[in-house]
Amino acid sequence: MEVARQARAHVARLDLSTAQVAVLDGQAHAARALWNLLHEYVTFRQGRLATVKECDTAIRAARREIDWMGLLPAQAAQAVLKTYRQAWANFFDPAHPAGRPGFKSRSRSRPAVDVPQARDLNIARLNRRWGAVDLPKVGRVRFWWTKDLPGVTRDGPAGRITGARLVKDAFGWQIVFRAERQVPAPAAHPGERVGVDRGITVALALSDGTMRGEVSA
Repeated sequence: MEVARQARAHVARLDLSTAQVAVLDGQAHAARALWNLLHEYVTFRQGRLATVKECDTAIRAARREIDWMGLLPAQAAQAVLKTYRQAWANFFDPAHPAGRPGFKSRSRSRPAVDVPQARDLNIARLNRRWGAVDLPKVGRVRFWWTKDLPGVTRDGPAGRITGARLVKDAFGWQIVFRAERQVPAPAAHPGERVGVDRGITVALALSDGTMRGEVSA
């Protein structure tokens, strides 16, 4: 039987001390500032965008020369660069409805920090209500266990955790686990293939002449 990989997100609320909240707040501000520094470095040039190698070199230099940049773990800094470059790729892709990357405002940006590598997390279930996870530069943190995570517990779903993203909302910090599961691949449709054209007067026009959602005069 053929299998396919299915990506899912599992969200859980973190139980942080005041000191740990301060650390994550500092990391999130550093991540936003790094994005803005990258945007300035990439766009304020003569005739071309900076390459990935040039950006990586600039980040390493900034981490050596700017004290507060060290608040952000190295892997999280690389995740900012990856996300920023992907934003440009989406902008230049004619099939992708993405806007031009810009500066991030402190008041309008949601604080967030990436943990790209799952091996840094060391996830474990403590009891029925709580799990624990390692966060870089923060330490061991409890989180509210609301759903079994793939590959973590013996009786949990098959699959694995590939990384996580820490996001702050009005209620505090939460962790979004990136999970990957193997599911049966969907079977090919036995019928004939048909093309679909989307429009305004007719919502869907099929290549076999069928119309769907036609607006009456």
